[in-house]
Amino acid sequence: MFKKLKQRWKVNNLNLFLVICTFAIGGSLCGWVGRKILLFTGLEKNGLWFFLYILLITLLWPVCVLLVSIPLGQFRFFRNYINKVFRRFGKGKPTATHIAIFASGAGTNAANLIRYFKELPEVAIKVIVCNHAEAGVMQIAGDHHINTMLINKKILNDPKGCLLHLQQQGIQYIILAGFLLKIPPPIVEAYRDKIINIHPALLPKYGGKGMYGHFVHEAVIANGEKESGISIHLVDDHYDHGKLLFQAACAVTEDDDAITLAKKIHALEQQHFPLVVHEYLKKQNQR
Repeated sequence: MFKKLKQRWKVNNLNLFLVICTFAIGGSLCGWVGRKILLFTGLEKNGLWFFLYILLITLLWPVCVLLVSIPLGQFRFFRNYINKVFRRFGKGKPTATHIAIFASGAGTNAANLIRYFKELPEVAIKVIVCNHAEAGVMQIAGDHHINTMLINKKILNDPKGCLLHLQQQGIQYIILAGFLLKIPPPIVEAYRDKIINIHPALLPKYGGKGMYGHFVHEAVIANGEKESGISIHLVDDHYDHGKLLFQAACAVTEDDDAITLAKKIHALEQQHFPLVVHEYLKKQNQR
């Protein structure tokens, strides 16, 4: 339970403890203040005192937790938390951002994204798009009951094919998680600044056509590079060329080969990709 709370609230162990303390102390404080107000006004003797008490503590709770959060250093968290509660109360269930994941292989990055966003109601993975019927990502989609779309180059490049299907599904963002086909101009234009890709190297090095998977790692090793890493970027009309959102590096040692380097890169992908995607979506939705 605590692990899920840390993931949902994006806090470390110490801040999780302080947040829980704020909830507990703030809740107790609003209950105590509400009782004192009823005693002072004499309303506690009213036959409707229970309903008045519930109303009072409901009104007092935001104020009390905000006051308690200040000395515990959690004011920013609770300010955002309370704002979100009021937005949901005023507007009903929030509309989720619909995303599509494009993948061609085993789907480890896709699975990581699915796990991450599963607990976040503001983001919904609506469809997995793949160009290989036997790819592992198709099984992952089935395990999580996510719709799939199997495509080829013709369907991908046909404006009435893949693009039309995405629009009919209400897809707002596209995440490329090991997708090996080039995204055609009609889709890039329709989703300008809304397509995110992850590349297993420090761009602009080792990008471009044919630079994917083990080919990248083999090139890095062959050229005697001292470091490699991941690049998360927006997609434009050229291979591995769009605006960089994030990079993380790892050392390349003399003992490394393409296999060991791939493991280091994979660890970086698993650590950073969902977080960077989520942060970008939040910033875009705040505009």
